[in-house]
Amino acid sequence: MKKTTLADIAKAVNVSKTTVSMVINNKDINTSKETREKILKTAKELNYVPNFLAKSLSSKKTFTIGVIVPDIQNPFFSKMAKGIEKVAEENGYSIILCNTLNNKKRELNHIRLLMSKSVDGVIIIPIGNECEGLNLLETQGIPFVIVDRIIDDFENLNCVFCDSEKGIEEGIDYLYSKGKRNIAFVSGKLLDKVSIIRHKAYINKARELGIYNENLNVQEEITLEGGFIGTKKLIEKEEKIDSIFYSSDVLAIGGMKYLIRKGFKIPEDISILGFDNIDICEFIEPELSTVAQPIYHIGKEAIRLLLKLINKETVLENIVKLEPYLIERWTVK
Repeated sequence: MKKTTLADIAKAVNVSKTTVSMVINNKDINTSKETREKILKTAKELNYVPNFLAKSLSSKKTFTIGVIVPDIQNPFFSKMAKGIEKVAEENGYSIILCNTLNNKKRELNHIRLLMSKSVDGVIIIPIGNECEGLNLLETQGIPFVIVDRIIDDFENLNCVFCDSEKGIEEGIDYLYSKGKRNIAFVSGKLLDKVSIIRHKAYINKARELGIYNENLNVQEEITLEGGFIGTKKLIEKEEKIDSIFYSSDVLAIGGMKYLIRKGFKIPEDISILGFDNIDICEFIEPELSTVAQPIYHIGKEAIRLLLKLINKETVLENIVKLEPYLIERWTVK
């Protein structure tokens, strides 16, 4: 079957091909509402699909954006990607989603792949404190925005992230206000600056309050299994623990599974506090109290910043730092 073209629509409506193109691309044109609606209705009836190759040749844009995440199975990143896609679609862009599986080689390969696809820009949650691929993007003049990570020389880059230090401090203060004095901390492995910042914030705040115990913090992979294993290590130390603060909700949910399996009652025996506020927090039992990051909003802010860079608009702030906030549910007594 022959592919529908602008000429086909123009012939059916009895207008010029230029008029059809202007209407379909939502450009300002002096035409009646009736003619506009007729063009759009005919395009739909003829199953017209825009030729983005032709559009990219005329605009020098592909209207695609690469999004690189470390683990799409983590609900934090999938919710963030949802925010990115929402704003991208509103602005006529599609996204190519790449999953690095926390592997630096895959990360670099994905960046090269996106460059070969001539994407207009990239949003990336990099692995570790350095990212070789960012130099490639920079040398090729491809705009990029770093999300949820603080890497070397980040002050000179375009970044969107939440204030992790403040979030950890608020979480410790909250547990302390509930009478908790034996607060354990399970964080991600100290391979990136955000994990390091959260770990140091826990130590500094606990010391400030006079409750720090070096035996009450462990690091594991930020997965459900990591939370399970980290909690097991804590309990096996046989230290007095009245609460556990996890640097990720995913870790917390894995930890809760271990505690419940071992007969602990939450929050009667041990209070649990997470970090992120992924959607599932409201659907587990008991519902997870957490320090929330505005995850969806982080994604939206990242794509808005990237679109400014793509369109060569003035960027007043290259670093967007968002505020965390506490959500009380049922895992802290």
